[in-house]
Amino acid sequence: MLESTTTAAAALPTATPDEFRTTMSGFPTGVCVVTSVDGAGAPRGMTCSSLCSVSLDPPTLLVCLRSGGNTLAALLERGGFTVNLLHEEAQGAAQLFASGYPHRFDLIPWEQDADALGPHLVRHAHTSVDCTVALTQPVGDHVTVFGRVHRIVQRRSPSPLLYGLRRFRTWSSS
Repeated sequence: MLESTTTAAAALPTATPDEFRTTMSGFPTGVCVVTSVDGAGAPRGMTCSSLCSVSLDPPTLLVCLRSGGNTLAALLERGGFTVNLLHEEAQGAAQLFASGYPHRFDLIPWEQDADALGPHLVRHAHTSVDCTVALTQPVGDHVTVFGRVHRIVQRRSPSPLLYGLRRFRTWSSS
């Protein structure tokens, strides 16, 4: 858990989870699905909007995943994962992977070739980014996973799916 070490911070009140969720919903972000494969070979995945680039040399990104989830467990066990950047027509996939439905991979096309570190969502991702786990850091009810980028597969021109104010949106050219 992330803790402040200053005395001044200890005296400050903490925002409630609802206040924080509402505030952060006003900061739109791209939507991705993080995927991996568990020890039994079953695909795992979850919708994620906590993604950012960290370093160009070496290419590194980070994702924040819910502690205790099967996607996090699978990628830690495998030591690798794929970040599928969703395109503007992939709202259904984002909602599916945000749901608790256990057989989500039965409902959409995906593939995993020998070089992939997690399933690629071939019709819903404009780009898939294969990463190995470089570092993890538990923070509150999530784990920040730093991924070293090994391969990028672009399928179509990026027109990203966005999420903000608790709604999906698409990029506007105006």
